[in-house]
Amino acid sequence: MAMQFQDHDGAKTFGTSQGILQFLMRRAAISGLLMALIVLVVISALISDAFLSPYNLINVLRQVALYGIVSIGLTFVILTAGIDLSVGSIVAVVSVSTAMLLNIGVPVPVVILAGLAAGTAFGLINGLGITLLQIPPFIMTLGAMVMLRGFALTLADGRPIDVTSTANNFSWIGGANMAGMPVAVWIFLAVAALSFLVLHYTDFGRHIYAVGSNAEAARLSGINVPGTKLGVYTISGLLAGLTALIFVSRLTVGEPTAGTGLELEAIAIVVIGGASLFGGVGGVVGTTIGACILAVLANMMNLVGISPFTQQIVKGAIIIVAVSLEVLRRRR
Repeated sequence: MAMQFQDHDGAKTFGTSQGILQFLMRRAAISGLLMALIVLVVISALISDAFLSPYNLINVLRQVALYGIVSIGLTFVILTAGIDLSVGSIVAVVSVSTAMLLNIGVPVPVVILAGLAAGTAFGLINGLGITLLQIPPFIMTLGAMVMLRGFALTLADGRPIDVTSTANNFSWIGGANMAGMPVAVWIFLAVAALSFLVLHYTDFGRHIYAVGSNAEAARLSGINVPGTKLGVYTISGLLAGLTALIFVSRLTVGEPTAGTGLELEAIAIVVIGGASLFGGVGGVVGTTIGACILAVLANMMNLVGISPFTQQIVKGAIIIVAVSLEVLRRRR
């Protein structure tokens, strides 16, 4: 009799020998990520005495939250074998529009809803282009990335929009603490928990893994493949909008260049977290650990004085290595 397992991704593996092997490999992958994070933390503490200071650890947690939220959105997309290059530009547009609304006196709750709605709308447009017009995800989101960045620069006339005097009731999202941790971290944990539940315990989550594993087989089994893809891009846009709200709240500025390169950071986090760019493999747990690894690595490089340009080389190399390992795994 074939045995069935539920792995950490929420994906089901079948077959006695193959199922056991895949189940154990994915459990080992999470354990390996945790071990890598622990080793990185120890090395960082040995290299710099400042790493374990409360102030620095709070900064690391804020970075994890900022990158982690948008990366979870991208996780949904990558699980369907898609890609979203527009998340950084969505952050820029929502940042600028949020700052403009704050400066004209729009109530904070309305501003928050407007920012989330804008991000959701941009994600929905991406999804419609991919599902209805059959535009490849790379091309659709690349075009959206360029257009939305231009839109942000046009709205702000190429200059940052200061909201220091109007963001008093808004700054708590990105700057305040609650129970000893930044509010942004609590928001990230809530997003991660909700996303975990969606991927594990809902039909939509199971459909995401099925579409990423084999879209044609999913269609033949009765799954609404276009609807599933539309949903994941909408979620990605929503979480990019949420990231923008945290960004403006923390820095009290609407920056048209905000989120530049954020899509690459998010892709790196998702890939480091064990997701496959070929779809069907990955999850919130891995992405969360990936966000922690990248945040700790970036913080360590900052503490030892490594230039931002060199840091980009390191992050790019990490992406290449992680994808190469995934290709080798698939071949085996």
